[in-house]
Amino acid sequence: MWLKNITLLNFKNYTDAGIQFSETVNVFTGNNGSGKTNMLDAIHYLCLCKSYFNPIDGQQIKNGQEFFMVQGDFDRNDKSEKISCGVKRNQKKQFKRNKKEYEKLADHIGLFPVVMISPYDVNLIMDGSEERRKFIDNVISQTDAQYLDQLIAYNRVLLNRNAFLKQIAITRKYDPTLLQILDEQLVQTGKKIFATRKAFMDEFIPLFNQYYIYITNNKETVALQYQSQLADVPFEQLLEKSVEKDRVLERTTTGIHKDELAFSIHEMPLKKFGSQGQQKSFLIALKLAQYAYLAKNKGFKPLLLLDDIFDKLDDDRVQKLMQMVSHHDFGQIFITDTGIERVKSIFKTIEVGVTLFTVDNGQIENA
Repeated sequence: MWLKNITLLNFKNYTDAGIQFSETVNVFTGNNGSGKTNMLDAIHYLCLCKSYFNPIDGQQIKNGQEFFMVQGDFDRNDKSEKISCGVKRNQKKQFKRNKKEYEKLADHIGLFPVVMISPYDVNLIMDGSEERRKFIDNVISQTDAQYLDQLIAYNRVLLNRNAFLKQIAITRKYDPTLLQILDEQLVQTGKKIFATRKAFMDEFIPLFNQYYIYITNNKETVALQYQSQLADVPFEQLLEKSVEKDRVLERTTTGIHKDELAFSIHEMPLKKFGSQGQQKSFLIALKLAQYAYLAKNKGFKPLLLLDDIFDKLDDDRVQKLMQMVSHHDFGQIFITDTGIERVKSIFKTIEVGVTLFTVDNGQIENA
């Protein structure tokens, strides 16, 4: 699979832009704030129906305009596919494949898999566990349509259970039968989600280890661990044991919504004891493992978007990373960087051809 071209209208800082891509490595160079990352985000929109950085669609519209449009032509399984996304202020987003609008945006997820590596990913390390659960869910959802439905169902029941717990506190009326029904619904979907996440992590962790060792020449000992309350105690028992605590706190304190990914380096928390370069290497290995997992389970290669990838990595790690993604099991790649000469030097050293674009204040040209 590869993206042949893209057209932007009123998207972020672009008024009107249209470019053709190569099947291999495409690099956008320019100063910070010129619009390089916005181009990657437009590609992300076409693949996953949303921005990588901001969940509010209306905030992607260029200042002073009433709508934005992003269109692109993909080659997938030797067939041309036209994808378009349009957003008007205060109106429902329109998302079309081959000019036919989707009934559910979820139907698009996984058809055009993509992996983004960005400085924004540091949130995976520095923020709370919700960010790390989102990472797991994003990867699995691109390979398993039922998983997304199960997540939606679980979160709906969780919302209802929490509302019921608050109602008990307000009215002082406790209906154990209704709570039992909600618990049964939560357990039904929660067990399936846990089993899927566990199977995913069993396959994912060896891929992560492989990429981290490659990037760092095995200089550091790191670990990625999936932690879930359901790993040791059946979900039914967890809910039963925590019912009094849940009533006091007016929320559900046990379940798969408490799952965690633990990141460590030399058996210490990566957040506190990892340098910026080590943290970035960890995140890159995490995302490359995501890429490998998607490629294996989809049967074709996703797009790889590398935003400001060279920052905070030493020259050896940069060269090894570029050599790997350019020469091995990777397909179409999009990269942003501020230095065109640095990009030319890197790819000349590893003897890989690259298509260069210069970006300046929302204007893009072939370099």
